[in-house]
Amino acid sequence: MSAELAPLRELIAGACRVLAARGLADGILGHISLRVDRHRLLVRCRGPEERGLAFTTAEDVRLLDLDGQPGAPGELDGGYQAPNELPLHTEVLRRRNDVAAVVHAHPPDVVAADLAGMAIRPIVGAFDIPGTRLAQGGVPVYPRGVLIRNRALAAEMVASMGDRPVVLLRAHGLTSAADGVERAVLQAVGVDRLAGLSLRVVSAGGTLVDLPREDLAELPDLGSGFNTSTAWRHELARLG
Repeated sequence: MSAELAPLRELIAGACRVLAARGLADGILGHISLRVDRHRLLVRCRGPEERGLAFTTAEDVRLLDLDGQPGAPGELDGGYQAPNELPLHTEVLRRRNDVAAVVHAHPPDVVAADLAGMAIRPIVGAFDIPGTRLAQGGVPVYPRGVLIRNRALAAEMVASMGDRPVVLLRAHGLTSAADGVERAVLQAVGVDRLAGLSLRVVSAGGTLVDLPREDLAELPDLGSGFNTSTAWRHELARLG
């Protein structure tokens, strides 16, 4: 495999482990991709000794084209296979020029909150500013609990997603898209955090209330250096 892509393979592998450590991709489900050029992407593939996202290595990250074929000689050697839901990634990349990275995960709290009829809402303030801002813009829902294994289903999902960074997949999980792997993962973590808080509030007998408009207006943008770079270093450090 090409040496120049080695750092990107390591980035994706680490991001997969972060998803697992945060409980967003328990077991063997979920994957992350990154656009390399107009026709190719790096994506976590399933290998002959699959152990789940928590144990992802750079060896599991393979270069494919948008049709699921090897993006370079040898990329699917050794018994590796593209994920069944590769179209979930490739259709987002085909239709969203603003997106470079796609995360697909199965967070239980996100699934439970959606099935309970709870939307992802800006219910907190300084507790999680990036998550609140994301929720303020709306988190749409793709209403079908299917395996997104062909372009037609993926196109439906992307239509539900619109121009938003995250879409919930009913009875399934979520898809997060961003200009980089780090931000795509952190968005998924933020949505999961809000879903978990929503479930706790309702379970405690409370009512979900959006943060007042005047408080939302007071929340500062702390910048990508803090929201993404520092937050990402923390996520990697948590892995030990």
